[in-house]
Amino acid sequence: MIHLAIAEDHQSLIDGIKVFLEYEDDIIVVGEANDGERLLEIVRSKKPDVVLTDIRMPKMDGITATRHIKKEFPSCRVIAFSMFEQDEAMLQMQEAGASGYIMKNSSLKIVLAAIRAVMKNETYFDSSLTKSDHKKNDNDIPLSKREMEIVKLIGEGKTSQEIADLLFIGKTTVDTHRKNILKKLSLQGKSELLRYSMEKKYDF
Repeated sequence: MIHLAIAEDHQSLIDGIKVFLEYEDDIIVVGEANDGERLLEIVRSKKPDVVLTDIRMPKMDGITATRHIKKEFPSCRVIAFSMFEQDEAMLQMQEAGASGYIMKNSSLKIVLAAIRAVMKNETYFDSSLTKSDHKKNDNDIPLSKREMEIVKLIGEGKTSQEIADLLFIGKTTVDTHRKNILKKLSLQGKSELLRYSMEKKYDF
């Protein structure tokens, strides 16, 4: 059974999600909040498996709340639920520890798919967020095997420190690789690298 907490400042949206999920035998809503501070209280008392949270909320925003949740409860999976398609918001939530990012105008089936995906330790990003204008031929991109490994791990939501630990290299080495990847792919900053890495599917 997946124990879910929902944080959203519009109660009608919470109610709609709860009604939809009532028909799912493997998910139960254990708490709901209309602001970030209340969300933290719920997570501390109910210890949900998954949190679906808005980014813009009263008292404490979703990014700050996610940082607190992941610090206190590392195994809790967080999905951002937002009206905003900006790369920066998605990047900030990922860096805070979120495993997924979906849009509020998405169908409830996508909400359901995201919950089940992160519960399996997968990442889930709304398909509308992974469309970019970078139309490069793979043969024109001279990435080394190590750089492709790092791109793959970035796409899985891993931080530089997590990548360093997984590859048994230093964090500064990962950061250097990231800079080289940006230069080779002509990408501008972390957000474009994240978007690119989410699109690529390297198999080793």
